[in-house]
Amino acid sequence: MEMDIDGISALSDRQTRSISPENFDGSAGGGGRATAGTGAWSARDLGTGWKVSPSVDVAAGQTFELARIDGPGRITHLWITTHKDNWRTLVLRAYWDGAAEPAVEVPYGDFFCNGWGVFAQVSSQMVAANPNGGFNSYWPMPFRSGA
Repeated sequence: MEMDIDGISALSDRQTRSISPENFDGSAGGGGRATAGTGAWSARDLGTGWKVSPSVDVAAGQTFELARIDGPGRITHLWITTHKDNWRTLVLRAYWDGAAEPAVEVPYGDFFCNGWGVFAQVSSQMVAANPNGGFNSYWPMPFRSGA
């Protein structure tokens, strides 16, 4: 499937999902429903519907699985942020279709065009690295049976 904005206004029967630390299974309406998590104390008076747990803590040497997707699909957007000290030590891995080896295995900063822990502004169709550390990827990542 091509990435083309010509048909952006056309209706589609596609199902979309947003997977995040507040909605790990991507269920419709599942975001903004957390009542516990990394931001619970700061957001304690805001209530349901606010970002109470927009992040996860990953301990050194540990692996964290953000998503497990069954069935065919395509990942179209990743947004992530962390302190620049982690840009070379966090490793992003993605597995497609039951493979034993990852199709993507790269230091976090390198994936977003910011290797060596040094910030570089990037504004491209595929990657955006923003001055305050928010990294976006729009690489289309299709899979047949799962990710």
